[in-house]
Amino acid sequence: MKLPRFYNDLDKRLKPGKVLILYGPRQVGKTTLMTDFLTGSSFRYRLESGEDIHTQILLQSNDVGKMKEFARGYDLIAIDEAQKVKGIGQALKLWVDHVPGIRIIATGSSSFELAGQIGEPLTGRKTTLILFPVSQLELRHLYSPFDLRKRLEEFLIFGAYPEVVAASGREDKISLLQEISGSYLLKDILELDRVKGSKLLLDLLRLLAFQIGSEVSLSALAGQLGIDYKTVGRYLDLFEKAFVIFNLRGFSRNLRKEITKKSKYYFYDIGLRNAIISNFNPLELRNDAGMLWENFLMMERLKVRSYQAIPANPYFWRTWNRKEIDLIEEREGKLFAYEFKWKPKSVKPPAEFVGAYPEAEFSVIHPGNYLDFV
Repeated sequence: MKLPRFYNDLDKRLKPGKVLILYGPRQVGKTTLMTDFLTGSSFRYRLESGEDIHTQILLQSNDVGKMKEFARGYDLIAIDEAQKVKGIGQALKLWVDHVPGIRIIATGSSSFELAGQIGEPLTGRKTTLILFPVSQLELRHLYSPFDLRKRLEEFLIFGAYPEVVAASGREDKISLLQEISGSYLLKDILELDRVKGSKLLLDLLRLLAFQIGSEVSLSALAGQLGIDYKTVGRYLDLFEKAFVIFNLRGFSRNLRKEITKKSKYYFYDIGLRNAIISNFNPLELRNDAGMLWENFLMMERLKVRSYQAIPANPYFWRTWNRKEIDLIEEREGKLFAYEFKWKPKSVKPPAEFVGAYPEAEFSVIHPGNYLDFV
């Protein structure tokens, strides 16, 4: 099954003398998106992999003559797994500066490697896109609203990695998620220095998996794992940069009793979260349906903001006496508050919030209206 992806117009996004950077988690279809585009493109292109030793040697040499020769006769240079090339940003800059009119597209799975290498060298020379697991926004081109709602439980349990969405059977979906969590989840992180091993990282992710929607204490996590809280903080930062978890911070503008310094963490893919805790039970046999719903909506809304270029600052809101709102979006000079409820019921915003932010809009998102939100 061919899944629709939002960035199906890469030809319009590629500009002469510019680098198009395509980020995202592993296994979300970056290489497929790029190769499908190249196959149907009228550009004369050259596709190379950053994992190829000969490509690495060339790009790390900074030899302008050799790089000009490498690009001769082509309109477009495509580098897959570009983060594997040390100093890739400088190499791409040399092409842009010395090969007039060249177009370049580079993919990378781990932003902490790729972004760290391309930031300064490619200032003013790049466009950055992030590809996520398949979104409800994209699936609307394939399914009717009725059919999407019908498959909602499937998305909450198995997530939205392209291969998983396309797989037809429950066992196939589980097998694919186990493969992703076992072979790809920590691959980029474990290649870094000063990481003690996969068991500790997985133990930390399991602890986070049971705390979706709750403020996370680094000290508490450190105590449970028997490591320093600064190490926990560093690992959480790596997970964020590797597109494993998303960090949501607290909002405050007026009240001293609002919580602002703690964070909540959500998984970029809820199916991956369920694989980490080895729980693929149907919702009727689970006690975490509300957590799954909150994580699902948080990430689907993130995809919408990213794909539709909606400028907004996301937060959660909570007071020390446990009054809370799941998501606050600060956009258009206004506040938009959203409460996520798996079972629809009448909910009013906390009086403290209304008193502090009387102009804010408030909505409850439930299975009956969520498609209007995502």
